[in-house]
Amino acid sequence: MASTSSSSTIDCDVVVVGGGNAGFCAAISAVQSGSGKVLLIDKCPEEWAGGNSHFTAGAFRTVHHGLKDIIPLVNNVHTGTANIIDLAPYTRDDFLADLSRITYGRFEPELGKTLIEESNDTVKWLARNGVRFQLSFNRQAYKIDGRFKFWGGMCLKTEDGGKGLILDHQRAARKHGVTVLYSTAAKNILLDSRTGAFKSLLASDKGGNSLLINARAVILAAGGFEANSRMRSQYLGPGWDLAYVRGTPYNTGECLEMAIRDVSAKQVGQWSGCHSVAWDANAPANTGDREISNEFTKSGYPLGITINNQGERFFDEGSDIRNYTYAKFGRAILAQPQGTAFQIWDSKSIPWLRDEEYRDEIVHKIRASTIEKLAQKCAQSYGLENPRQFVETVKEYNNAIYQHRKEFGDLKWDPAVKDGLSTQSSEKSLKVPKSNWALAVDEGPFLAVKVGCGVTFTFGGLAIDPKTAGVISLTGRTVPGVFCAGEMVGGLFYENYPGGSGLTSGAVFGRKAGINAALHSAGKAVGTTQRVLSRL
Repeated sequence: MASTSSSSTIDCDVVVVGGGNAGFCAAISAVQSGSGKVLLIDKCPEEWAGGNSHFTAGAFRTVHHGLKDIIPLVNNVHTGTANIIDLAPYTRDDFLADLSRITYGRFEPELGKTLIEESNDTVKWLARNGVRFQLSFNRQAYKIDGRFKFWGGMCLKTEDGGKGLILDHQRAARKHGVTVLYSTAAKNILLDSRTGAFKSLLASDKGGNSLLINARAVILAAGGFEANSRMRSQYLGPGWDLAYVRGTPYNTGECLEMAIRDVSAKQVGQWSGCHSVAWDANAPANTGDREISNEFTKSGYPLGITINNQGERFFDEGSDIRNYTYAKFGRAILAQPQGTAFQIWDSKSIPWLRDEEYRDEIVHKIRASTIEKLAQKCAQSYGLENPRQFVETVKEYNNAIYQHRKEFGDLKWDPAVKDGLSTQSSEKSLKVPKSNWALAVDEGPFLAVKVGCGVTFTFGGLAIDPKTAGVISLTGRTVPGVFCAGEMVGGLFYENYPGGSGLTSGAVFGRKAGINAALHSAGKAVGTTQRVLSRL
């Protein structure tokens, strides 16, 4: 039977594959750097625009010099409020120490250095492009003794989270004349047989029609493989095909495989690692919800305890500030029987839970007047298999806290710092400690929420030159005209990541890829210093 599909050709200076934060940063940067015709393609339909970035809370981790450096960027702080904010500077050394500690020193040094050193300037560049930043009072500050205390090395988010970020990027892209084609999937990268440089990108539309895109440079920013259950099981390990997908269902890894196949791209980073969080067990399994979005995240675990369906605690809920633990605890939950657990609080800590994650309209709450009744409810309808052990675990946890208070009665509970309130004392210590913010779970009413593992993005990816964002081949040389940014970049995160680093990385290397793709398109040497003139 004869094929009914047709083909067409587009000529441009730079083509960007992927329409999330990194892709839009790359496209806008390329235009600002002199490329006259920039095309961005994304295989998702337009109603799914934004990739994983749409589903984020819009958090950006950046070096800054304190409140005076941040105030000009945000739109939600008035003079009266500014006077009651405690926001310490976050230095390059602070960022480097956090990245080193959280990744166990495994990150590629020059890649991390570039992320850190260019974070502040890149955030300010985004603001000039029209990205609306705010101080993240709801996620990164507690009001203690009448003052907003920011914690965890992070303070910035975008207005309306990831949704607002993508709207701002789309607005800037239109203003810069970037052409965007949705429902258009990249299929093959074609190199010049003589020079080995990028020549064309073969793509197809939703009707199966072929599209040949001739350009001087391509920027790959199409995300990881977290929405591909086969690749999750293959690379992350057994059981990962059962994890919940937090974001877009369109990040399925084809562009990673395309780059590896067509340009012999070098593979780096932790291919067995990913960003994964405590996720509402009642959420859709294979895709995020574009309206509810990040509200399915359940990051209130430092305020209570987490118990598996055998009635046992299995991780230290207070080991560190939430920003430094939430991206790895999804893995811990997935490793439990049935891959689920219960987050537990009493009346002391329930008021501290963030409304956007725990409001009644979003989450199914299990309530009871006593721990015994809470265990019964969890067993009757929610999969708890050992309610007796559940009760014993809570009692043992409470007794450990009572002993700690006798020995360290001068300590004060403070959720904005590592306060030292724990389960470990000379009289009694738990096998699984809680190292900070340990309050007894002993005052009813009590609340439980069932959670699973939500996978956000994968850590394995392509090797790039940190100075240019050029893709490195197996020969150790960059492939002329091929660049990469965002979650397709490997070598930056291992086992875990400092919260807010993902969007910052996408912006830093997306901007850099755009600059150098434009230079290559114009026949200039990439990596040379060039001032980026905004056309906004």
